[in-house]
Amino acid sequence: MEIKPLSPTNDFVFKKVFGENLAVLEDFLRAVLDLPAEEYQGLTVVDPNLDREFVEDKLGVLDVKVTTKSGQVIDVEVQVKAQRSIWKRMLFYTAKMVVEQVKSGCQYDQIHRAISILIADFTMVRGNAAYHNRFRLYDENTGARFPDSIEINVLELPKMHEADETHLGNWMRFFRATTEEDFMTVAQTNPAINEAWGVIKVLSGDERARALAEAREKARMDLDSWLGDARYEGRQEGLQEGRQEEKLEIARNLLRTAMSHNDIVTATGLPLEDVKRLAAELS
Repeated sequence: MEIKPLSPTNDFVFKKVFGENLAVLEDFLRAVLDLPAEEYQGLTVVDPNLDREFVEDKLGVLDVKVTTKSGQVIDVEVQVKAQRSIWKRMLFYTAKMVVEQVKSGCQYDQIHRAISILIADFTMVRGNAAYHNRFRLYDENTGARFPDSIEINVLELPKMHEADETHLGNWMRFFRATTEEDFMTVAQTNPAINEAWGVIKVLSGDERARALAEAREKARMDLDSWLGDARYEGRQEGLQEGRQEEKLEIARNLLRTAMSHNDIVTATGLPLEDVKRLAAELS
């Protein structure tokens, strides 16, 4: 029986493909960004957890975070479902990547550009038909750019045309692929995409990896359903204090997928102590 390939938009699969294969990640970044070639020398994948100045700060967790040769910070993230606050969340993550560079005793001239790339499986930019929008700080009247600041790239999969066979277009077709035939067709266009397809093929045939990917997807859907129900019923208090048992069950499912404790805190709103207690019970 033919096994359906796992999707590269699944967060577990995405991190395996791009977070553990620098050649694949570099080729994708070259397709999206306009950085000088030397910036890709010595790319370093770093811990995805954004620093927090205070315990009560919101914790941002990125899918894949990388630094370039000169110290520019890039995060690449996939979102498969529209979120009401997606724009503000992206602004928060990108700004946080700037702030976390300023350690005690550091000078402002040590701050490097922070770049976000969001691959969205829904439409975000309503004003045009382009699937790649690059946002930077600039003066609307003169066109003058604010130097060495932030950059946010939005890639919208629904706007992609299958006839687009550019470097970035091929990567977009890779993210939209659902069948083995789709993957094999686009894999022939680029060695890096072929390598990425090889990783997905291995993961799809690995029972444990497949179970983890499917569990992560189920946990995400459960969380979306819970949040949707709470909003539908107008339970603002419920969003803050929550239906505790549902939160705990979602947390248990996420723990079974090997998601980090901090990720689960962010996803459910549970205290870290509760998540650690659940982890101890499950083990």
